[in-house]
Amino acid sequence: MRPRIPVPCLAAVVWTVAAGCADENPLPPVDGGDRADVLRDADAGEDRVGPPACGDGVVDPGEACDDADLVPNDGCDDHCAIEPGWVCPEPGRPCVAARCGDSIVAGGEQCDDGDAEAGDGCSAVCRLEEGWACDTPGSACRRTTCGDGVVEGTEQCEDGNHDLGDGCDPFCRREPRCSDGVCSAVCGDGVRLEAEACDDGNTRSGDGCSADCTIEEGYTCTDVVEAEPARVAIPIVYRDFRGCDLSDGHPDFQYALGDDRGIVAERLGPDGKPVYAHAGGTTPTTNGQAVFDVWYRDSTRYNRTLVERLTLDRTAPGTFVFDSGEFFPLDGRGFVAEGSESPRNGGHNFHFTSELRYWFVYAGGETLDFRGDDDVWVFINGHLAVDIGGVHGAETGSVTLDAAAAASFGLRVGGTYEAVVFQAERHTSESSYRLTLRGFNPPRSECAWGQCGDGTVQSVYGEECDDGNRTSGDGCDANCHVEIG
Repeated sequence: MRPRIPVPCLAAVVWTVAAGCADENPLPPVDGGDRADVLRDADAGEDRVGPPACGDGVVDPGEACDDADLVPNDGCDDHCAIEPGWVCPEPGRPCVAARCGDSIVAGGEQCDDGDAEAGDGCSAVCRLEEGWACDTPGSACRRTTCGDGVVEGTEQCEDGNHDLGDGCDPFCRREPRCSDGVCSAVCGDGVRLEAEACDDGNTRSGDGCSADCTIEEGYTCTDVVEAEPARVAIPIVYRDFRGCDLSDGHPDFQYALGDDRGIVAERLGPDGKPVYAHAGGTTPTTNGQAVFDVWYRDSTRYNRTLVERLTLDRTAPGTFVFDSGEFFPLDGRGFVAEGSESPRNGGHNFHFTSELRYWFVYAGGETLDFRGDDDVWVFINGHLAVDIGGVHGAETGSVTLDAAAAASFGLRVGGTYEAVVFQAERHTSESSYRLTLRGFNPPRSECAWGQCGDGTVQSVYGEECDDGNRTSGDGCDANCHVEIG
């Protein structure tokens, strides 16, 4: 039975203390103490210890908010007053941004340039757009340059080059690190390995998955292996060359025709590049190791490097395809743009190589199909899986990662591995490229405020939609954001 409380002590919150309001029937000691200091919220009916105070998670008289801490700059200051640009809809829970576009970065916002329009570096929901930095709230954002040695904006890393597979991709995003058949977790690479509680593909806190890949309070994060997007965009590196019929042209381009298997060794080199298999010699369509070594490495004399993304469309569950019978990604670019080479055969820029890397969690049965001209080499976990070497018309190759392939390539179920596709277009006749990935869909985390999926759109928590589930691919993703495409 609760003790009788003297009338002068009644307020919005009823409390009993050892001094101030005497009581003839005090509560028993708490935690071994002499007196019980117990508070009961008159509305919620929940006990709390101690007298009313800012930071106790209850909005008391004179308080505009109470987020259960005394930390300023989180929406509710150390005097329980609401800070500009914030709203605090629920006592004891974190405050959130009042609105995007008010020039105040608050809550889960990563930027606020004074408007709620996308395409200017700060999105319509105040998230940084890739390739931008927003230094000052209320001011215009600016584009960043990957490769300049400075990590800024959405960049996760910066190693000053345009290589893939070295831990930092050409868009300054982290990659898994793979060596000796093992890929290790790198927070922010978008591939959640066992050592990580979450990995949403960035290193920014405040979105549910923190900068060190731990789940933030109030959020839930789920793997979304099964939730497939309409398309995937994979970084690809192109290197433009000139034919051997031009001054300073590369000896292997516009040189000879014919199938030429066995140009490269069965294993990738320590730097993740193909190894020429004929040291001291040549092949019918190549002229030795020294000139082959620049096919997939930067060379101021022989090539120009350009980076972008190759977009594969989902054509069936678990299947993504890029298909082009007229594959000329460097038209008007590279040496042609410099004026040191003219377009050929239909106004196209022939003579280039491409390098594409993709990481996957091996489950068994994954399939990679390729059709292309000229040379194509596919490596799985550093092992040569497809060899379509030579200067030829479109030819096909395929690899299915069944039990036999797993044994050959050193794969184990649940392990994370790398698939690499190297291609070269070496003659001015035609150019095609078709890549099909089936089952190559690594687990990535999607995080949402704890109430996402309850069927009610709670915009104060950043929800754009809520269709009553936490499943992506149905128009409203697992983070309660509207899906595009």
